Amino acid sequence: MKLKLTALLSLLIIGIGTSQQKKWTLQECVAYAVDNNLTIEQFELDLEYTKIDQSDAMGNFLPNLNGQMSTSGSTGLILDPTTNGFITGTIYSASSNVTSSVNLFNGLRNVHRLNRAKLSALASQYRLDDLKDDIRLNVATAYLLILSNKESLKVFNAQYAVTEQDMQKTKELVESGVVPRGDLLEIEATAANQEQQIVNAESSVLISRINLAQMLQITDYDNFDISDQEFEVPPSDILENSPKVIFDKALTFRSDIKFSESNVGLAEKDLEIAKGAILPTLGAFINYNTRYSDQTRNPVTGEKIGFKDQLWINDGISYGAQLNIPVFNGFSVKNNIKRSKINIEKAKLQLEEDKLVLETSINQAYVDVKAYSKAYDAAEKTLEARRLAYQYSKERFDVGLMNAFDFSQAQSRVDNAEAEVISAKYNYIFRLKVLEFYFGLPIVLN
Repeated sequence: MKLKLTALLSLLIIGIGTSQQKKWTLQECVAYAVDNNLTIEQFELDLEYTKIDQSDAMGNFLPNLNGQMSTSGSTGLILDPTTNGFITGTIYSASSNVTSSVNLFNGLRNVHRLNRAKLSALASQYRLDDLKDDIRLNVATAYLLILSNKESLKVFNAQYAVTEQDMQKTKELVESGVVPRGDLLEIEATAANQEQQIVNAESSVLISRINLAQMLQITDYDNFDISDQEFEVPPSDILENSPKVIFDKALTFRSDIKFSESNVGLAEKDLEIAKGAILPTLGAFINYNTRYSDQTRNPVTGEKIGFKDQLWINDGISYGAQLNIPVFNGFSVKNNIKRSKINIEKAKLQLEEDKLVLETSINQAYVDVKAYSKAYDAAEKTLEARRLAYQYSKERFDVGLMNAFDFSQAQSRVDNAEAEVISAKYNYIFRLKVLEFYFGLPIVLN
């Protein structure tokens, strides 16, 4: 038993260790965020509401059916419901009826309400899809920021390792009297600055990891981490398309534009519903009713008539139709039509504004991609030049032809160039993915 318990605990520990070592890919983060975001869950509930509204609208075409039963007892001078005559005494009576009514015509408002309900469900779906798109972009941004911070941390650690070697070598030269002690102090100052950079980079990695974990509704920050992959700038031919081409394509599938277009359609349906109140309405009904009284007697024999027999004797059917013609309603119908027309204009203006925002965003993203592409190329060339200059400075420093301060400046320029390459690289990747996203391509890092 003890052996089994030990084995079970071992498996549990291994399982926990395995779960703690999970590394999240971008695709996993995006999928998890979409499946677990609280706002998305709220929007999905809103979508369910619109489906219920659609069911209500369909139900307006069907006749209704309602039943009613009542019983009562009275003492004194009482009206007998079965004979409509007054009697003195105590009487117990009951009645029941079943009524069905149907709307035959109400200015086509039921038709417009059904169409509006269908459009409202579609608009809610577009709003939900738009939110998912925003979350995908936000998760990709946070993910790339972690990658950028991690890569910066690796660079700082590598730089510090080189500086440690130089510091050890300089210390030996100082002890042998080849170089002055000031050179050692200069390199130690450089090492201390790099240690500070490492601490800051570690903090940046931690904060960016926490931010992404919060987007995913994950609270175990200590054990949350992303996949240890290094991503190079992906090949893309997106710039072969002009901003106008990208914008025109975005208009065909972007959920935010579809949502705005749906709002225009909803406003137009509201106008049709408001106009329907001008027209007459026509309805029909049919009613079946019966009643019972314990004082009802057979007029020939004088015996009380039983409950079951009275239900058949006292039953009846009524039916009819009703026509309502609106004449004057205190300007309410007219004002509702005016409000609906104003709402249509507002929805159209919002649609044009959303199109303008989308076009501006695409143009900005297009310019950013071109700018960061050039910035990345320039940063790589600068880094290559800085590394050559550093190598030359190191050779001079090793033979005593350069002091520690100048050598430290050369190394600092390399550090800055490497940091600039990392920043330009991930800024370029993100802008590239944003522009591809506007073109309908999924956010994928290979």
